[in-house]
Amino acid sequence: MSQFIDRRPNGKNKSAVNRHKFIRRYKNQIKKAVSDAIAERSITDLDRGEKINIPAKDISEPVIHHGPGGHRETVHPGNTDFVTGDRLARPQGGSGGAGGGKASNSGEGMDDFVFQISREEFLDLFFEDLELPDLIKTQLQKLMREKTVRAGYTSDGVPTNINIIRSLKGALSRRIALRSPLQNQLREAEEELDALRLINDEDSARASALREKIAHLKTRIKAVPFIDTFDLRYNNRVKQPYPSSQAVMFCLMDVSGSMDQAKKDIAKRFFTLLYFFLTGTYDHIDLVFIRHHTIAKEVDENEFFYSRETGGTVVSSALKLMEEIIDKRYSPTEWNIYAAQASDGDNWSDDSPLCKELLIKSIMPRTQYYAYIEITEDTPRGLWREFQGVKKVHSNFAMQRIEKVADIFPVFRKLFKKKVA
Repeated sequence: MSQFIDRRPNGKNKSAVNRHKFIRRYKNQIKKAVSDAIAERSITDLDRGEKINIPAKDISEPVIHHGPGGHRETVHPGNTDFVTGDRLARPQGGSGGAGGGKASNSGEGMDDFVFQISREEFLDLFFEDLELPDLIKTQLQKLMREKTVRAGYTSDGVPTNINIIRSLKGALSRRIALRSPLQNQLREAEEELDALRLINDEDSARASALREKIAHLKTRIKAVPFIDTFDLRYNNRVKQPYPSSQAVMFCLMDVSGSMDQAKKDIAKRFFTLLYFFLTGTYDHIDLVFIRHHTIAKEVDENEFFYSRETGGTVVSSALKLMEEIIDKRYSPTEWNIYAAQASDGDNWSDDSPLCKELLIKSIMPRTQYYAYIEITEDTPRGLWREFQGVKKVHSNFAMQRIEKVADIFPVFRKLFKKKVA
């Protein structure tokens, strides 16, 4: 007998399968609704779901019915405005249920279909067409990780891994196998003893032997244990190697005095979005946070976003610290190295050429992808002009400008848009 086990993560929601089908069917409408919702909310509010409205006309089902057939001409009495061949103009205004008109005693409409998507569904739809460019290197295909997978059952193991159902099935099979021959013999002996009783021969030696045999068989049947150590089965789990690539993302943010609170807020929003993207898309990725003014420091996530420290601007300090961290912890032969830098473009004039040199000679040859974000409403600053020279030398160096909060999402999508194969 075949057994089918549904291991899909349905939980207590019995309609999860239908829900997934619905999302796949109306994916375009849902993605558009997600994009519209993102434009109206803060990036820090990404960590929640969203209510999606789908027009009723988009979820209507086709209906097949029989028409009258043939070519028919109908004359409607009372028509003084139209003759054969006239084109009827499209009615002005909205359809039923659109609102904005006067009250009427006729007509009907249908409201939009509204349903709630979860946080996971929201992030999956938003990040679906984004990726880290060139994540897998050829030399990294040899890196192997191990994951624990189910591999049937074993007769040895620890008590916590006992599979109760499988063990009870084995015990039942064993009891049936051991008891069946004895029960057959018992049934035959009882039938023979009943036959002797019918002919009044139950006091004979044969009847006594049958009674002893029946008692012995019943004792043996009762002696078969309900469950035995032989029946126990344990869930077997083995370590299975699988190829994996490692990635590290360096987040560099300028916190100097020229970065006012509005610019810092835009930078924080960009890195918050980047953080959600990385942690929601890749399982094995390290994040390194570096904030700098005249001095660069590696900090944790909380200090990176909320520390109030400020000062002058020496961008090369952050690049030098990034270079040191790569040398100590992230060998380019074992790690995919990515970086995203946010700044207003202001820098000490003598330092900008040094930044260009550090990027061209040291950092870019070891980096998969480097994204520079300049947050300013004015013309590009000195750092932008220097970094244009880096872009000419290294194609994996990207530059974008953000002028206002509304530019964050379009810029982010340009930087991490999935490549078409």
